[in-house]
Amino acid sequence: MAHNNQLDSWEVFMQARPGANYIHQGSVHASDRKMALQNARDTYSRRGEGTSIWVVPTNEIAASNPDDSDMFFDPANDKIYRLPTFYTMPEGAKQI
Repeated sequence: MAHNNQLDSWEVFMQARPGANYIHQGSVHASDRKMALQNARDTYSRRGEGTSIWVVPTNEIAASNPDDSDMFFDPANDKIYRLPTFYTMPEGAKQI
């Protein structure tokens, strides 16, 4: 029986500049979050790019099932309050 000797897997997200979205960079192996941050920095930020890094244990990520996409992403056409036509623009409003 084969044993998995690798450390836990962590997903790495990096922010390029303040206010920017975090973008998935890849994954690293580490024994804890401190080591995961260090490994992520060493692996994905060698030239000083980025302003912030997030690491998330891979086994903590919740994902939808592609087989349920029709139901999960069903459009909400029956919820008119989600459509911009449901609201009236206040008179004199300029930046809504």
